[in-house]
Amino acid sequence: MKRPSILLIDALINLALGVLIVIFPNLLVEALGIPTTETTFYPSILGAVLIGIAIALFIEWRQRSDWLVGLGLGGAIAINLCGGVVLACWLLFGGLGIAIRGSILLWALVLILVGISGIEWFTHWKRRNDC
Repeated sequence: MKRPSILLIDALINLALGVLIVIFPNLLVEALGIPTTETTFYPSILGAVLIGIAIALFIEWRQRSDWLVGLGLGGAIAINLCGGVVLACWLLFGGLGIAIRGSILLWALVLILVGISGIEWFTHWKRRNDC
């Protein structure tokens, strides 16, 4: 996959997750069976951050000049790996008491985040070595 395609896929995943979290924070918490909070403030902030990351990735994907730079491949790899590793640590050591459907979905998210980071890193490595 070419670098721009990876950035677009990553942007779409972040945008979808961000919009879902912003619009349906309580429904998402219930569907996952994760611990609830008294407010939707933190899920909304997380959703907004994911949307912001998606916008930065879209900018980088569409970049045609030096006028505006978005989030590059290195930043995307760092964000995805960090998110995947922290989520995996919470799932392994956090004692969250999550329902099985939520656990399956969150582990799938860990695999997606770490997987797309690996694909992005491999794409960068291959492109760099092809030069």
